[in-house]
Amino acid sequence: MQHFFLIGLGGWLGAYSRYQLGLWIAARWGTGFPFGTFVINVSGCLLLGFFGTWALIRPVAVPLEWRLVVAVGFLGAYTTFSTFGWESLQLFKNGQTLAAFANVLGSVTMGLLAVWLGTLAAKAVA
Repeated sequence: MQHFFLIGLGGWLGAYSRYQLGLWIAARWGTGFPFGTFVINVSGCLLLGFFGTWALIRPVAVPLEWRLVVAVGFLGAYTTFSTFGWESLQLFKNGQTLAAFANVLGSVTMGLLAVWLGTLAAKAVA
C-alpha cells in the first residue's frame, strides 16, 4: 500500500508540474508551436536519464521508495516520452539496434496513425 501511495504522490506532483509548466510556457512563447510539450518531453528525458543512471550507479543512495516517487510517479505523469527515450536508449546501448529503430520509428508512426484514427472515430460518432 505504501508503494501505491508513493507512486500516486509522485504522479500528482508530475501531472501538476506538467500542467503548470505548460501554462507558463504558453504564456511566454504562445501556442503556435507546441513549445510546452516539447520542453516537457525533453526535460523529462533529461531528468530520467540523470535519475535512472544515478540510481543504477548508486543503488544504495537511491532507495526503491525514491525510484517509485521520482521515476515511476513524477516522471511517469510528467511525460511518458521520457520512458520512451530511456527504453530506446537502452536498446541501442544493448546492441539491439534494429529493435531500437523499430521502437522509435514504430512509436512515432503508429502514434500519429492512432491519433488520426482516433480523430476519425470521434467525428464518426459525434
